[in-house]
Amino acid sequence: MTRTAAAFWLDSPGHGVIRPVDLPEPGPDDVLVRTLFTGVSRGTETLVFQGRVPRGQYAAMRAPFQDGDFPGPVKYGYLNVGIVEEGPAALLGRTVFCLYPHQTRYVVPAAAVTEVPPSVPAARAVLAGTVETAVNALWDAAPLIGDRITVVGGGMVGCSVAALLGRFPGVDVQVVDADPARAEVAAALGVGFASPEDAHGGRDLVVHASATEEGLARSLELLRPEGTVIELSWYGDRNVPLPLGGDFHSRRLTVRGSQVGTVAPARAGSRTHADRLALALDLLADPALDALVTGESDFTELPGVLPRLATGALPALCHRVRYGTPR
Repeated sequence: MTRTAAAFWLDSPGHGVIRPVDLPEPGPDDVLVRTLFTGVSRGTETLVFQGRVPRGQYAAMRAPFQDGDFPGPVKYGYLNVGIVEEGPAALLGRTVFCLYPHQTRYVVPAAAVTEVPPSVPAARAVLAGTVETAVNALWDAAPLIGDRITVVGGGMVGCSVAALLGRFPGVDVQVVDADPARAEVAAALGVGFASPEDAHGGRDLVVHASATEEGLARSLELLRPEGTVIELSWYGDRNVPLPLGGDFHSRRLTVRGSQVGTVAPARAGSRTHADRLALALDLLADPALDALVTGESDFTELPGVLPRLATGALPALCHRVRYGTPR
């Protein structure tokens, strides 16, 4: 008898539905996972939901277990935590993280799941993909002890970067965001906060994650001579002007892109994607990171929740989706 599950699909830009899906029979090297929680990344996922993936980026933006194609119908997502119900004995009953979309149960190769450490609650483990992005960004940025560092953009990715930077000895970390409500999150993470107008200047390093041209311009203004901006924002189909006049050349500033699709060059020879994800999960033992989850809803509510997240009507850093009885 064919087993089924329920999955969230982007039917067309701006419109999502929950559909039944047939599950394949697990092979000897597969696992059947029952989902406990998924997370919605407000940056990438809302751009996908709005149909704003540029045609030239369809292949690069494809999620590991995506079904369908951009702009839709497409099953998209990559922050999934569940329990292994069938599979190799070593994984049975284990809580695992997988780069899988929003679906009640699923079958994947056992190698595609990463066991969540006992020190990390399943509800917090949905942040693993975002903390992995932050790990990669810091491998690219290579901060030094005593650095003065600003993170422009206090969203899910920016706050994850700030949380990890706050653990570096002697580093002065300031989150800059136009939303004063982000000050509370920064305080929970143990880092400073400022509005764009009041941000500290003379910074050794600025990590930009606001996905706005104003944020990128302000990032350049905050640097000391020969400082570097690490650009984490993904702009979808928008063209973003970059102010390269003024002090850009005379102060010898640098803008360097970083993204999680490949392991940062500084670690590519010694770390794999699996190593990076395992490190991210270990780092999630810190309960302060619970501050990054700012909303929660049931899986059945997702078709109504994602439009509100995409427009900003429902503000959130990471929005967590909880799953009841599997279907």
